[in-house]
Amino acid sequence: MPFFWLNGAETWIDVTKTVSSVETHWFSESGVIDAFILLGPSTHNVFSQYSTLTGTTPLPPLFSIAYHQCRWNYKDEADVAKVDAGFDEFDIPYDVIWLDIEHTDAKKYFTWDKNHFKTPENMQQGIGAKHRKMVTIVDPHIKRDHGYYIHTEATSKGYYVKNAENNDYEGWCWPGSSSWLDFLNPVIRDWWAQQFSFSNYKGSTNILYTWNDMNEPSVFNGPEVTMHKDLKHYGNAEHRDIHNMYGFYMHMATYQGLLQRHENKNERPFLLTRAFFAGSQKYGAVWTGDNAAQWSHLEYAQPMLLSLGVAGISFSGADVGGFFGNPDAELITRWYQAGAFHPFFRGHAHLDTKRREPWLFGEPYTTLIRNAIRTRYALLPFWYTVFHTSSTTGLPVIRPLWIQFPKDKQTFQLEDQFMVGNALLVKPVVSPQQTTSTVYLPGDEPWYEYNAENVFAVGNLVTVATPLHKIPVFQRGGTIIPKKERVRRSSDLMYNDPYTLLVALDSKKMAQGSLYLDDGHSFDYTQNAYLLVNFSFNGNKFDNMITHSSLNFQTNNVVERIVIYGYSQTVNSVTLTIASQSQQLTFDHNVQQNILVIRKPLASISKQWSIQIN
Repeated sequence: MPFFWLNGAETWIDVTKTVSSVETHWFSESGVIDAFILLGPSTHNVFSQYSTLTGTTPLPPLFSIAYHQCRWNYKDEADVAKVDAGFDEFDIPYDVIWLDIEHTDAKKYFTWDKNHFKTPENMQQGIGAKHRKMVTIVDPHIKRDHGYYIHTEATSKGYYVKNAENNDYEGWCWPGSSSWLDFLNPVIRDWWAQQFSFSNYKGSTNILYTWNDMNEPSVFNGPEVTMHKDLKHYGNAEHRDIHNMYGFYMHMATYQGLLQRHENKNERPFLLTRAFFAGSQKYGAVWTGDNAAQWSHLEYAQPMLLSLGVAGISFSGADVGGFFGNPDAELITRWYQAGAFHPFFRGHAHLDTKRREPWLFGEPYTTLIRNAIRTRYALLPFWYTVFHTSSTTGLPVIRPLWIQFPKDKQTFQLEDQFMVGNALLVKPVVSPQQTTSTVYLPGDEPWYEYNAENVFAVGNLVTVATPLHKIPVFQRGGTIIPKKERVRRSSDLMYNDPYTLLVALDSKKMAQGSLYLDDGHSFDYTQNAYLLVNFSFNGNKFDNMITHSSLNFQTNNVVERIVIYGYSQTVNSVTLTIASQSQQLTFDHNVQQNILVIRKPLASISKQWSIQIN
């Protein structure tokens, strides 16, 4: 039975296992006993109950679930422009380029190094012209420099965390001597939020977003590389009481700042945090921290991200390629293939590593990495729909198999394969020179290899070939997945492109799916400005059914292709009917592989229509 222990202090859990039971002993250094038992009874009920307590992941802006390119550090504006151009030259899409701590003036956040980033607004306009975005890092340690406006104002207003003698706490971090803002204080959070305004954060624009790092908080000369436990916070709380919540409150304040910098407060923020607590999912994405370019760290990424999802932190990822060290071409290829199926998809690397933009490994690796990233872009409609489901139900975006198949005991221990939503099963390749993979396919329905021509028996371990260009990805029988096959240089440029629908039939020759669509960036969807479509296939009829539409949201998207896997009946004709008007459609039917492809219905995704197969 799920159990939620709500405490921000250092906590220990003793676990004792016997043949028939597991006993646990929970104790925290300080605070009150605040515990919740989630009664379920179903797995879906548990996530709904937990999200009622802590919140769900709000629908992120569409660009943020595409690919991000980061490094500590792109050194200057010319470097940024060169990397941006490289993606175009090698026909690799990306949506966001990131700047780490070296972009600032001497590690003073909200500033720019004027020697290397002389015209930050022009730099942002250059990438913005391609419908791309930028992220800059803003950490919680404030450089103790009396010429730095953030420090002077924080000092004069008494906004820093205090030591036991009630003086401003001083520690050591990237800028050298630093102090830390007391984000527990709502007045200080409001002040911090104001720093993100375009008038305060000089050189920022509406395509600039934020990364909160080192917010555990990390203190280089502190005990356990963090704050002393007897430091004083707002409300006379000691740091020992709230340590695990410090990053949560910083994240909250940053989210507020990105939200209110626009006068109409109608643009969805995007921000990433390293530290988090229960409820952090309400404010942005999380990554797993400073991993290394090792096969074992690629392997560990899956259970780490699944654990975060189970704990409510659904928008999460691991640095593709590993932060420390230099991955070889095979490792980074496999990491991109895995990362393409993680909720947050970012390549990142340490200052001392070799440059590793996706095209630098040469062929065939450039093509393989390009294909992995393009796979993510093609499936963005599916990902966005799954994020919408997560935002309304609390279900993780990627899920351990037991969430989808709670009665199958074989799934309980599996942590090296996972579901994306309820439709795709993924098992990354996490070992070198691995040419085959064994995959467990649960449930009572057939599984179809994604973008392939094979169907496997149900409920069995299957061994599939995994040459370097492929990892195991399967679509569950009985599901329908929307995708876009015209991949462009960024997600926004694909917005009006047509859809392809992948229909995987179950044993009864039926399937269902959905598509969620809104403007991709504003909060208008909270005022019903969105489209929700349900797809249904029943024997020989496909229905495009509108579950929700609004005059406040219009779209011209059409369906250009429908691929039906597992269709074995003879096909003589395919007829599209819209508003009592019918027309014949062209089709191809591979009777050996039981794949039916219906071509160019060009029917609006926002209208009711059906296709009859005879």
